[in-house]
Amino acid sequence: MSLRERRDRDRARRRQLIITAARELAETEGWEGVTMRRLAGRVEYSQPVLYSHFKDKADIVRAVALEGFGELAAGLHSARTAARSPAAALRGLAAAYLRFAQSQPAVYDAMFVMPIDLPFAVAGTPAAPRAAFAELLAALAPLAGDRDVETLSEVAWSALHGLATLAPNPVSGSGRTTAIRQPPLDAQ
Repeated sequence: MSLRERRDRDRARRRQLIITAARELAETEGWEGVTMRRLAGRVEYSQPVLYSHFKDKADIVRAVALEGFGELAAGLHSARTAARSPAAALRGLAAAYLRFAQSQPAVYDAMFVMPIDLPFAVAGTPAAPRAAFAELLAALAPLAGDRDVETLSEVAWSALHGLATLAPNPVSGSGRTTAIRQPPLDAQ
């Protein structure tokens, strides 16, 4: 392994360490508890090292969001492909989405609530958010009939996001519902 490859590998490890520490801190204390100073202490690197990887906290939140979208896409894919029917695929996907939001509220907030520079539904949308949305498209396509599957997918995503947002957040205590046990989707 060349010196350059070793440096690149070490840099990627440090970057991932910072992202992981930000996630952990946000999940326990909320995003307001995540500061560059606290992260530097947690990962045992100086603040300038953090700034060599991320320009600011918003850049770290964006990295957490992109990682979260990748995890969400994988979870939605697993739920969709494990189902035996299109209706079951949609129900399973909806349940997986809500489980993700409830089990990782700070990551979900990074993806959808925090102000980050992440374009959606345009040519420049990164691969991970596109993959998550593609899973919803794939689940709805067999059920769409004559209806526009992209519009249905946007409406379904909005509904799921609304349910996830209204659910109680264990970190912040926000939310209006007491629990979401089963998504209110009847695709039959």
